[in-house]
This record gives sequence, C-alpha cells and structure tokens, in this order.
Amino acid sequence: MRLELRHLRIVCAIADSGSVTKAAAALGLAQPALAAQLKRIERTIGGSLFARDRHGARPTALGELVLSRARILLPAMQGLEDEASRLASNGGALKSYRIGSVSGPILSGLVHRLTADHPQVVLTTHTSWSTIELAEMLATGRLDYALVGTCGDTSPPAAVSPLGYGVERAVTWQLVAVDAVFVLLPESHPLAAKDEVDLADLAGVQWVATPGDSCLRDCFAAACSRAGFTVRNLYEGDVRTCVELVEAGTAAALCQSSFRPPPGLVCVPIAGTPLRWRHLLGWHPEAPAARQVDQILRYAVAAYQDAVSRLPRYARWLAGHPEFGVQPV
Repeated sequence: MRLELRHLRIVCAIADSGSVTKAAAALGLAQPALAAQLKRIERTIGGSLFARDRHGARPTALGELVLSRARILLPAMQGLEDEASRLASNGGALKSYRIGSVSGPILSGLVHRLTADHPQVVLTTHTSWSTIELAEMLATGRLDYALVGTCGDTSPPAAVSPLGYGVERAVTWQLVAVDAVFVLLPESHPLAAKDEVDLADLAGVQWVATPGDSCLRDCFAAACSRAGFTVRNLYEGDVRTCVELVEAGTAAALCQSSFRPPPGLVCVPIAGTPLRWRHLLGWHPEAPAARQVDQILRYAVAAYQDAVSRLPRYARWLAGHPEFGVQPV
C-alpha cells in the first residue's frame, strides 16, 4: 500500500479527537473499519503511530513526525485545489498573488507593475532573510512566487513538494539579473571618490551586512584573505541598521550594486569584483501561478532595469561589465 493524503487525514483525525472511536464518528466510518485502516497505515510506515489505552490514543514519536508533515501537506494541497479552482473559473488568470522576497531592488517595482496592470487582483507579500524558508513556502503552496538572492554561482534551495502517489516536483528558479557586491561608504571617506577600491585598503575597518543563509560571509572572508588580511567579526543588521552604522562611521557595509544609497553615502565598486549576487525568481512548476510566470519575469526584469536607471554611477559601471546586470534567458 502507498501512503496517500486520505491516510494522513485519518491520522490527523485520530490525533485531533484523541481516540479511534471519536475519529470514526467524525469521518462517518465504522470504528472497526477505521481501526483496520490505521493498522494498514502503520504497516506501511513501519511503526505504531499511536499509543492506545482506555484513556484514548496518543501519538508516539513516530506519530508526531507524521503529524508534523501531514499538517503542512494537507493545507498545502487544499490551497492548491482552491487556487486551481479559482484559476479555472477565471479563464486562466489568477485573482490573487502571493510573492515572497529577500532584501533586493526588484519587489517594489514588480508590485507596482502588477497592481497597475491588474488592479482587480489581491496581492500579498512576505519578506524573509531565508531563501530556505521561501523555497519551502513555494514547495508547499504558501507562495506563488519568490524573489531571492544567492552568492556567486550557488544554487538556491532545491525544495520539493511531496504530493502523495510518489510524485515530487522541485521548485523552479530563473535568473533575473546579476549584481556585483560593492562597499557602502560615507561620501566623506577618503576612498569614496575612487572608481574602485581595493579590499586591502579597507583592512582595518569594521564591516556590516544584512543577514541571510547564503555563503556571502564565507566568500567575503575568503576574498579578504586573498587581499592579505583577516576580516573582523561581521556585524549583522537590517538595511536601516547597516545604513546607520555606515553614516556614523562605525562600519563599512557590503551592498548589492543595485542598492540606492541614501544622501551622504556612496556605493563603490571593489577592484576585481570578487563577490557576485544573483537575483532569482522562483515558482512551483505544478502550481497555477506557473501559467503567469512569463509575465511576472518581465515585470521583475523591468523593475531591476528601473532600479539601475536611477543609479547613473552604477549604469556607467555596467557599460564596462556586461557580465553583470540583466542577463539573456
């Protein structure tokens, strides 16, 4: 027997009601039939899911594991069914969009274009420092699209969605653009007016960057080592905290080259561009949102290009570095 979603519903019903008898009544089944079904489920999984006595049924450790997965999968499948139904009844167009994002230049422009072209849709956003979290939300149907960043050539998490019946679908990712990683300095800093700065010239400064689960910290430490020094502890903070530390002269910040600095600060290229940041759009290939991905990708590319157009210094730098910026699909 293969484990199916209906089996997970049975396990959840027993756990929620606290007994096989009560679960059978809630499901409209005879108690002996449900008890027999539970035994078949336990044989398939390979162990007891509930400890049963006169007080009822309590999940075992194995049962708790199965329940934790079931409580993710069942709502996700219901959400998929609901979205598919809405899509079918609306002639193929989505009525709502759920977009997740890490810190980057694309989300605001994408939201502006999407709501301008489709004012009737309901749009929600979710921000996170974790690409792993966003990938899992795509895989389980809690997001339609996600905008993430990865360091260098590192691939984003290959989250998969176990849909029962032996089917698994990996999240799909498409490159939107490639940023260099620059250094954010006060305009008054002696190196701020240079076309590019050598990392070795910043050997004595304290650094700060936004958090995340990428390998940027390790790649930066390796770049500093190649430049002949060991970096101090790297502070972490949200964008506002990073900016405030740089404004105060406390630290220099790593930043994406498409970041628009506030007045008084400047983003300076690092000689040899030792660090890169890739902007990616992700979606689940079996979700209804996959039908609209070409349009969403166009919005994302246009949003990035708009961000660059507001940064003349970076636009000039891009002209001499065609391997960065928007890349051909």
